[in-house]
Amino acid sequence: MSVILALDQSTSATKALLFELEGRVLDRETLPHTQYYPQPGWVEHDAEEIYANTLQVIRALLARNTARRDDLLCLSLTNQRETIVVFERGTGAPLHHAIVWQDRRGDPLCTRLTAQGYGEWVQQRTGLKIDTYFPASKLTWLFEREPALYRRVESGEALIGTIDAYLVYRLTEGAVFATDHTNASRTLLYNIHTLGWDHELCDLFGVPLAALPEVRESSARYGETTCGGALDRPLPIAGVMGDSQAALFAERCFRPGMAKVTFGTGSSVLLNIGADAKLSRSGIVTTIGWVLEGQPAYAFEGIINFTGATVQWLRDQLKLIETAAETEALATAVADNHGVYFVPAFVGLSAPYWRADARAAIVGLTPGATRNHVVRAALESIAYQIRDVLGLMASEAGVPLAYIHADGGAVSNRFLMQFTADLTQYTLRASALPELSALGAVFSGGLGMGVYAGLDALAGLPLESVDYTPQISSQQADALYAGWQAAVQQVLAALREPAHPAQQAGSV
Repeated sequence: MSVILALDQSTSATKALLFELEGRVLDRETLPHTQYYPQPGWVEHDAEEIYANTLQVIRALLARNTARRDDLLCLSLTNQRETIVVFERGTGAPLHHAIVWQDRRGDPLCTRLTAQGYGEWVQQRTGLKIDTYFPASKLTWLFEREPALYRRVESGEALIGTIDAYLVYRLTEGAVFATDHTNASRTLLYNIHTLGWDHELCDLFGVPLAALPEVRESSARYGETTCGGALDRPLPIAGVMGDSQAALFAERCFRPGMAKVTFGTGSSVLLNIGADAKLSRSGIVTTIGWVLEGQPAYAFEGIINFTGATVQWLRDQLKLIETAAETEALATAVADNHGVYFVPAFVGLSAPYWRADARAAIVGLTPGATRNHVVRAALESIAYQIRDVLGLMASEAGVPLAYIHADGGAVSNRFLMQFTADLTQYTLRASALPELSALGAVFSGGLGMGVYAGLDALAGLPLESVDYTPQISSQQADALYAGWQAAVQQVLAALREPAHPAQQAGSV
């Protein structure tokens, strides 16, 4: 058995892939799902649609690869993190739309808890900030507004899980209710020191601990599945990992000081900090990189809410582009950004600012600014946000960075890759395989199935990449970055302005 079936359930789509054990993709199938925006700052998914799409992409992929069915070793799963589902025990039917990581409805609770002095206490246990990016506060919001749903959860009739736990439950027809450490560590309900759910955190947010899944290592077995009857024999599920940590694992960032950036709907900058759970003082969160044979590897993470989603907004809302692929040519059609800076705070600014109340702005527009300048500024904003967190992470971790790994769909955008290398002044090693999250889950599953001897064996496997080295001086990079910082300060300054200054001054 020499092929692993992988599921990559991301914020925008569900993808099924077939991987050879050496890491080469044989085939892939993908389906997008609907994004729901019930109110400004709210983002939801239909978990039933996601499960239906999961079965559909698997069936379509296997239909094209019938000769590979007998070669399947296991199914491995990677997923969008922090998105939370409440679903019925037994049937697995969702009882509410999944609330997505981008959703900000928990902001008032997070603000209140921080004001009450819980910030440091929560960080000490979770490594995270009290922020609605993580699902705990959104569960509190949901249960306060739907007491009947809370009663079902409290009584055991309903369960709570991130997307991985939900899909495992559905794929195993309710036989297994489990998550892995990487996903559990993103909920604000998990203790990164004890490596398990924390009852005091659950009490703080009003979440019944008994409704949460069992926590297993990523390489553990998670039951068996026929993928809704698409397979003639049950296939083991092994290798479950949140998408960002899975990319770190696929990049073979096994040593402290090794870092990666995932260019997705949002972006996650992860830096391996080793076996000790260091805590940041500058808005960087600490998370579980993975747990292997009982030993955790920790990582610093800089979270960026809107990166690829900014390009989607240009396409879907402003209609400036028809496809993301156009952006490279449009950006390189002009010599520079013409003083235009795009601050994509559509759902607030995350690390290192952590201002949930910030809103997006395009700064520096003049009559000479064109569509090309706006598109270029949108791409540049991704690199600026990455620089925001990289320097802080390296400084607090106390480890030198020689280069950074990059993965995700946007690695094909050569302008963005080069600009990121220029701005950060690090060599950027862009993976030739965009689906590194899926590959990380496959590597984890292969470890669990015994086909890889250990991390050294994985480190020896080939990894195709393209290196981008800085082409401008550090002084030029600093000057560009200063423009970005000024633009961010304009956005933040607007939050401090009176709502109606003229009226408050007594003017008519």
